[in-house]
Amino acid sequence: MANQTSARAGRYVKQPNGYRAFIPHNVPPAPPIEFDDELMELLSQADRGIGRLDGCAETLPNSDLFVSMYIRKEAVISSQIEGTQASLMDVLKFEASTLESPSAQHRDVGDVFNYISAMDYGLKRLRTLPLSLRLIREIHGKLLAKVRGFDKQRGEFRDSQNWIGPEGSKIKDALFVPPPVSEMHSALNNLEKFVHAKNPMPYLVRAGIAHAQFETIHPFVDGNGRVGRLLVTFMMCEHKILHRPLLYLSHYFKKHRAQYYDRLQAVRDDGEWEKWLKFFLKGVAEVADEATTTTRKIVNLREAHRKLVTSEMGRSAGRALQLLESLYRRPVVSVGHIVTECHITFPRANKIAKRFVEMGILKETTGHKRNRLFAYAPYLALVGEPLSRKPRSSPGTTTQFLGDRRHRIATVA
Repeated sequence: MANQTSARAGRYVKQPNGYRAFIPHNVPPAPPIEFDDELMELLSQADRGIGRLDGCAETLPNSDLFVSMYIRKEAVISSQIEGTQASLMDVLKFEASTLESPSAQHRDVGDVFNYISAMDYGLKRLRTLPLSLRLIREIHGKLLAKVRGFDKQRGEFRDSQNWIGPEGSKIKDALFVPPPVSEMHSALNNLEKFVHAKNPMPYLVRAGIAHAQFETIHPFVDGNGRVGRLLVTFMMCEHKILHRPLLYLSHYFKKHRAQYYDRLQAVRDDGEWEKWLKFFLKGVAEVADEATTTTRKIVNLREAHRKLVTSEMGRSAGRALQLLESLYRRPVVSVGHIVTECHITFPRANKIAKRFVEMGILKETTGHKRNRLFAYAPYLALVGEPLSRKPRSSPGTTTQFLGDRRHRIATVA
């Protein structure tokens, strides 16, 4: 563990059992955040990026269709950071499959579905309940329902000491020990007040501080990383920084994972709040700009394919356009889904699927003659999920875990 050179963020305190736990100070930090030229410029870039993204989202013909896919993509990446191996295609194929039932759901896919459920639940709950410790516990309950970790105090803050360290390590060898339970509750109460404080502070800065402080407190036995990333999205939406949940930082954190963990630890060890915020704001700007570009490309793709379907499908154009629109919500479909979506017979649905393949809109993914699945390949390519990809690790393969599962999370009474 690094030597502490600044007590700005908190202090390490030796516990009766001999290990040192980190006791975080209240937020906002003292002394206050120093807004130098670099931090101000990054804040400006992040604000502009958020504004462009929000404006672009308002022009979408049916924003709910697009948001649905963004949420799924974020759910996959955020879950992957914690060690889940399911890909977006795994999730989409499972949703479209007529062969599997919920009881046959793969554990990793279940992690992703729970993340989606937690996201949807939290966004709806914010209409009647402010972002609070109560809501955070409720979200955690959704996140760990009936999947790996569901027995680990689901929906409740931990009542024992946890730590982060290499697989099989003891607490004395931990890389980081969060605050003991009594200090944890005090820090959580302060964090809740900070999120809603009226003191003047750029809200993106507030969100960055809140995420780092939540990860330091580590209030759950499992799921802290995912809840902490959801916290940023909920803060943005609650305060109308974004009117649609289209900003997700998991991709940025995963791409720069070593720097992400280093910057968080540097806050604890050296009080380097400004360096963390620069990293965070750079991510906000980068992700917002990427999302804006992708959204515009999706709108252009939609218009091009609507024209193609209208000109090529003749009297079937009406049903075909109905199917096309549904592909933005569910881009992997079976012929049975087309039957249900378009209210047509199986032979007619099969014919539409064949024509969509010929036009390059759909691509058959199974290679089978029966129980075929078709993917909206051009759309998936835009959201970063090409159909041609290397096989992922089998369940028995050793993997490098990130986030909460990058290191062992353990508890001690």
